[in-house]
Amino acid sequence: MRNFNVTMVVNDHPPTPDWVGQRLAEHGVTFVERICKTSAEVIGVACEADVVWLFGGSRVITPEVLPHLKCCRVLMRTGTGTDDLPVAEATRLGIVVANTPEAHMHSVAEHTIGLLFAVIRRIAVQDRLVRQGTWDRDRAWPNWHIVGQTLGLVGFGRIARLVAKKTSGLEMKTIASDPAVDAQTMAECGVERVDLDELLRRADFISVHTPLLDQTHHLIGERELRMMKPKAVLINTSRGPIIDERALIRALSEGWIGGAGLDVLETEPAPADHPLLQLDNVVVTPHIAGYFDEFWNTFWEHSVRTLIEVSKNRWPLWVVNRGVQPRWTPASS
Repeated sequence: MRNFNVTMVVNDHPPTPDWVGQRLAEHGVTFVERICKTSAEVIGVACEADVVWLFGGSRVITPEVLPHLKCCRVLMRTGTGTDDLPVAEATRLGIVVANTPEAHMHSVAEHTIGLLFAVIRRIAVQDRLVRQGTWDRDRAWPNWHIVGQTLGLVGFGRIARLVAKKTSGLEMKTIASDPAVDAQTMAECGVERVDLDELLRRADFISVHTPLLDQTHHLIGERELRMMKPKAVLINTSRGPIIDERALIRALSEGWIGGAGLDVLETEPAPADHPLLQLDNVVVTPHIAGYFDEFWNTFWEHSVRTLIEVSKNRWPLWVVNRGVQPRWTPASS
C-alpha cells in the first residue's frame, strides 16, 4: 500500500520548519518540497501527489495542469484567497480546494479596525507632521466620530463577523450585505441584513470582506462610490480589484467620500507616484493585515492539521468549493 503523498510546489516564505515533515511522517504522510516556477514543473513533480500544497500565492496551477494531476484529491493553499487557483476546473474534476482562513482571521479583523481608527483620527498625517516639526492640531483635524455611527460590512464571512464582534462595544450600529447569509444569522450576531445599495447609502464606515470572484471584481465602482455619504470612510482588507481604483481616486480627490484605509491595491506593490499615496485622507498599508507575531507558526500548524485530516480520508478543515463531488470517498465522520 502506497503512502499518502503531499507535494509542496509553492513556498513564499522558506524555509519549511523541520517539524513539518517530521509530524507528517508520524501520520504516515510522505512530504516532499519541490518549488515550481512553471506549470510544466508542477506536472513533472506532482503528478502522483494526493495533495498539491501551495504555501502562499502563485499562478503555477492553471486549468491545463489539473488533468495531469491524476492522484490529486486536494489543492491546498495556505492562506485565504484562492483567486489565483482554478477553483471551477478543480470542482469539475472532483478536486477539493482547501485553505486556512482561520489562521489569521483575528489579525485581519484587528487591522480592519486599526485602519478605520487611523483614518478617522488622522493618525498617520498627525505623526508625519510632528516628525517634520509641525505641532498644529488644525492641520489634521479628526473630522469624524464613532459613537452613534453606522458600520457597513460588505460580505459577512468569518472576518466580517469578527469585526462586528470586536466593534460591538463602540456604540455603533452594524449592518451587512451578503447574498449568501440570511437575516437570522446576521441578527444572531447583532447585525442588520440589508442589500448593498442600502448599505452604501446608510453606512458612515464601510468595510469590504468579500472574496475576489468574477462577480465581485470592481464591485465598488463609480456608481457605488457616488451613493455613499460625503464623509463615508471605505476600508478594504480583502482584495484590491474589488474596488475600482480609478473611481476611488476620483471619489477621494473630488470629495464624493471622506477617506479610505487600504491594505490592498489593484497593483501591488504600489509605485511611489501612485495617486492614492498623494492623498492625506488615505491610509495605505502593504497587504499586511494577516500578519502578526505568531503568524508563521500558526499558518504551518493549520496547514499540517489540514493535511493530516485529509490523509485520514476526512474532509479538509476548510473547503472552498463546498459543492464539489470529490473524486475520492471521504469518511463519513
